[in-house]
Amino acid sequence: MKRQPFNPDRITPAATKTSPRSSTPISVSELTARIKRAIAATLPSTIHVIGQISNFKRHSSGHLYFTLKDDSCELSCVMWRSDAAKLKFDPHDGLEAVATGHIEVFEKAGRYQLYARKLQPEGLGELELAFRQLYNKLSKEGLFEPARKKALPPFPKRIVIITSPTGAAVGDIIRTLQRRYPCVRALVYPVRVQGDAASREIASAITRVNAQAEQLGGVDLIIVGRGGGSTEDLWAFNEEVVARAIFSSRVPIISAVGHEVDISIADLVADVRAATPTAAAELAVPVLDEILEHITNHESRLVRTVRQMSTLATSRLHGLEHRHCFREPLNMVYQREQILDELSGRQHRQLTQQLRAQRIRVEKYEPTIQRINPHAVLRNHENRLHDLTHRLEQTTSKLRQFQDRRLGQLTLRLRKQALDVKLNHSNQQVSQSCALLSANFNRHMTTLRNRMTQQQQLLSALSHKRVLQRGFSISRLKKGKQILRSVKQLQDAQRMMTEFVDGEVESEVVNLSQLELFE
Repeated sequence: MKRQPFNPDRITPAATKTSPRSSTPISVSELTARIKRAIAATLPSTIHVIGQISNFKRHSSGHLYFTLKDDSCELSCVMWRSDAAKLKFDPHDGLEAVATGHIEVFEKAGRYQLYARKLQPEGLGELELAFRQLYNKLSKEGLFEPARKKALPPFPKRIVIITSPTGAAVGDIIRTLQRRYPCVRALVYPVRVQGDAASREIASAITRVNAQAEQLGGVDLIIVGRGGGSTEDLWAFNEEVVARAIFSSRVPIISAVGHEVDISIADLVADVRAATPTAAAELAVPVLDEILEHITNHESRLVRTVRQMSTLATSRLHGLEHRHCFREPLNMVYQREQILDELSGRQHRQLTQQLRAQRIRVEKYEPTIQRINPHAVLRNHENRLHDLTHRLEQTTSKLRQFQDRRLGQLTLRLRKQALDVKLNHSNQQVSQSCALLSANFNRHMTTLRNRMTQQQQLLSALSHKRVLQRGFSISRLKKGKQILRSVKQLQDAQRMMTEFVDGEVESEVVNLSQLELFE
């Protein structure tokens, strides 16, 4: 019986025993809800957790996502936008902080996390840390550089006071201005100086005063400040929006925030910092009485100086009037005329003497000149010069003809020499080219011989003789010399040739049906 081939699908698995469930399964949502209720029932509604902030991220929605961690554990934390807007400082990775909030389960992700309502830096107060962060940021941008601070006008005509209209500071500033410099005009721009919206109002007031300065009749100076208070009360002047508004102001600004010990970001950015509002008014304007006294003193000194100069000039004028030249001025003119007359006579006498001497010398040399006859000498020299010129022209013509013949001969010789040089150069190039061609031909023939040797070795390795040397043989039909690759090509009584490595033998197929006995 013929055995069936193996089929794994026919294997019947052994029956397995199932144990009954200990309880009814619950869904993931139900389990998460139970954990949420257990945490809410176990933990208090408010928890304070201290740790190091890591993986801090401020989302575009305004929410804060971060992790509080210690040496062994981590806690995911979330702070909603409404609570994050109340932070005075910027949280960052590595900051040690205390988070206040409650624990809840984030059901979608299946993890618990702290929903923080407050965040307090450990070791530093929240406002102190915020002040340091803003100070470092603005300092790197150059907002505190003394080089960019503007000078205060010496005699301002109109001053704008940006402060609370109900505080004591505005009264102190106005009274001080009226007492020191009554001719100045002070305008009060009422703003809130305490609370969440105070910083935006102060910054907006500074911007509007700069924009409407011409409409106000020209603003020479701005005073920004308020009276004393706690750090929280003065915090509006530590906001970045106020600092940038002061920095962008074209009008000089005096900052007068709190008392002398209170230093705010506005004080550092402003052109001048005043210890108190009253001090700001004193820095803004001079004392009118002192100016008037100074002017009076200058007037007295000017009058005395003018009188002294006038007296001195009068004395000098009287002295000049009594001089001899001013009493009889024509005497100087007459003296100068006399000097001119003397000089003119002296020059006339000298010229007359020189002419007389020259005339005597001419009369002395006249007989010698007549004996020499210079006209005849000149004619002889002229003839000789004409003769020399003619001879020079003939000689020059002969030399030119000789040089032309010489130049023709040299030209022929140079051409012949140039052809010889070119021929020698060409022969050298041909010799070099033949040598180079011979070397390239020999190198190419050597390369071809090497390649032919390699091909012969490869053909020898692939030859069927090598296969026969390893013990194989090749069988062919005697008729047609067809190579036998299968028994199906043979028939009974058919003749075939078998080739061995050392020769061939002839054989005959006796009985192909005997192969069925071995199946």
